[in-house]
Amino acid sequence: MQQPIPTSPAADDRSTAGGPVPSQRQDTGPPRGGSAGLQHTLRVPSDTAGTVQAASPGSPWPTSTEWPSPTAKSWTPPPPTDQRQHTRLPQQPTRPHSPTRSTNPTPTPSPRTGPARTSSALPPTHNALICVALPGLAISTDQGQLTGQGLDGFYRAGRRVLSRCQIRVAGREPLAMQAWMTTADCVRFVGTLRTSPHAGPDPDVVVERTRHADGTERITLRSAAVRPLQLPVEVGLATDLADLGSIACGNAGPELPATVHASGLRWSSARGSSTVTADPPPTDALASAGLLRWEFELPPGGVAHIELRVRSDGAGPVRAVGRAATSPLPPARAAGDDSRVEGLLRTSIDDLQGLLLRDPTHPSDTHLAAGAPWRCGLAPTEALAAARMTLPLGTRLAAGTLRTLARTQLRDKGPQSGMIPGPRRDAGTHLPPGCTGTEATLLFPVLLAEARRWGLAEPEVEELLPAAERCLSWLRTTVGDGKYLPDPHPGGPVRCETQAHAHRAALLGADLLDTCGRSGGDELRHRAGELRAAFRTDFWIDDLGGGRPAAARTPDGRPVPHLGAAAAHLLDTGLLGGGELAPGLLDKVQTEQLARLLGAPAMDSGWGLRGLSAKEAGYNPFGHRSGAVRVHETAVAVAGLAAADYEKEAGPLLRGVLAAAEAFGHRLPDMYAGEARTEGSAPLPHPAACRPAATSAAAGVLLLTTLAGIRPDAPAGTVTLRPMRGAPLGEIVLTGLRVAGAPFSVRVSRLGLAMVEEAGDGLQLRA
Repeated sequence: MQQPIPTSPAADDRSTAGGPVPSQRQDTGPPRGGSAGLQHTLRVPSDTAGTVQAASPGSPWPTSTEWPSPTAKSWTPPPPTDQRQHTRLPQQPTRPHSPTRSTNPTPTPSPRTGPARTSSALPPTHNALICVALPGLAISTDQGQLTGQGLDGFYRAGRRVLSRCQIRVAGREPLAMQAWMTTADCVRFVGTLRTSPHAGPDPDVVVERTRHADGTERITLRSAAVRPLQLPVEVGLATDLADLGSIACGNAGPELPATVHASGLRWSSARGSSTVTADPPPTDALASAGLLRWEFELPPGGVAHIELRVRSDGAGPVRAVGRAATSPLPPARAAGDDSRVEGLLRTSIDDLQGLLLRDPTHPSDTHLAAGAPWRCGLAPTEALAAARMTLPLGTRLAAGTLRTLARTQLRDKGPQSGMIPGPRRDAGTHLPPGCTGTEATLLFPVLLAEARRWGLAEPEVEELLPAAERCLSWLRTTVGDGKYLPDPHPGGPVRCETQAHAHRAALLGADLLDTCGRSGGDELRHRAGELRAAFRTDFWIDDLGGGRPAAARTPDGRPVPHLGAAAAHLLDTGLLGGGELAPGLLDKVQTEQLARLLGAPAMDSGWGLRGLSAKEAGYNPFGHRSGAVRVHETAVAVAGLAAADYEKEAGPLLRGVLAAAEAFGHRLPDMYAGEARTEGSAPLPHPAACRPAATSAAAGVLLLTTLAGIRPDAPAGTVTLRPMRGAPLGEIVLTGLRVAGAPFSVRVSRLGLAMVEEAGDGLQLRA
């Protein structure tokens, strides 16, 4: 997702930019379980702007990161324009750019004496190989050597415990040949060497390195020589013990002095300590140079192994939540005519496993971090959205996410009571930053209501129901006597997607209250009806092209007419009982026009849905809210279009994301450039994207399950299938899903007919 713009947190405290935003949570100190260095701000073009949200209880990670929105301090509504014309861009400062990272990095400064890197440019992440099994990370280039430059290194809980790990065999570095991710938490490198310059062009030693996010690296040397080889091996090690925020800002500091420790080296500073131990123990350890040395004698065809283990503060191996037997995500599988579906679902689930975090104060509750490397903490909106898209994998993740966020809910008396706090989100060039706390508060009852339909146990629903009621009470109080949910930004607009979230929360919340025997459902449905009637008039702009929904309305009632991917949320209405979907804010004619607009070339890049139409002023194919393809919003559009029977528009968007996923090795970043797809082209990565990211990995699950149109009603013991009749990917079989707590498998034929192949006892297919 994200590329930081370095800054000193003290010099750029944005917690009050544009005045206090009610939903913001502000850090008052370092998160528990982390280090002081994690107070540094990461400013990145992600979903956040304005302030860093407080970490979840016990979390060592910053929960979110920020991008300095050009509109963060104030917002001037766009001037009146002819509605057939594009919105004029407000004046704004230019964002600094980051140069492309060189594929041949400069040599590493000598240990301890090299100057600290202080630069306004952060190394991009689009070509990084990121192993993730939180709280562990390992970030590498495809060269395999960890040079200490940029983001290279092993990390634990946001601290770089090893920054440099360089191998030399017989005095030379191996020639890098290949690098690939084997799983979300493991990368493999292969290099070769010629030990004798007179032996011809063929290499006679292969060096393999397997690097894991848990801090383990295994080095294997294989001889292909016809004579015995005497191979001296050196591994140069170093670290700065810098936190990720300091590294992002270019303030990592110099390498620390090492000491010999057991069978390896140790580094210490006021920030903590880390050790590297080796098996077998080295024949020589030079602390002053940060070197471990071995002498190996390899017979023809012989093999030698070295295993390095990186630990921090005397801690044991990283215990990743997603790799435990108690992981909430089952190993679902996909197969079919299109071979890409298997890799997309497998990789999506693998990435989700790597991003799982456990609430240390409530170990049974797990949730997803937003993404690596920049957002390895709890971001409420992303955690809820990802849990909702993965409901076909079961309800355990949803339950853990809901319980974790319920503990953060504001309960003091006042207008904020009932909110789930969240940071502000940059909204692009046309609107001021939005409030992710608003979206999270509206998502909470929606996720609970839909999780109940997917099979969340009634005792868990009852436990979470009071928090959902507080969210709905906040919604009623904030709307007050009006029809629309206002923006918390002082003088801010009334946003289109916010009304879509509010409308869905009201209808699904009313259904939840009714089915649980609570009062208030009728009032919510009445308010939703009033909102629907007003929205279809106030938010629809008639023009010669058939009309479009307004992105927002200014405080004086003028529409902001630009077309962006946020309009896709109008199609996401939510699941009610009996497999029925809630009504939308738009009428049938307006919905048909929106479908046509989303499927047109100006919005469909061929790789997915652009964040802003290519015809709009301010369009930037790399703009994370002004033209880049965001996988989450594309998946929402595909699911909404398919549910509304606009498969002609949904199919190309689905195939475009699937093609992009193949180009990215099935590990979708949260965004990539909105450049138009042409014959023989590939999607352009965004230099600051998170990869993996929770919402894009979860979007892979949503996209594939949308093909089957699974609509369960576990309390009623039924499931409805509404597959895409056009079968845009041919036959597909999904196995290992979960409905009502039991395994569920479904097959969609080439004719678009769906058949349940496995289901729990008592679950009946509803016509």
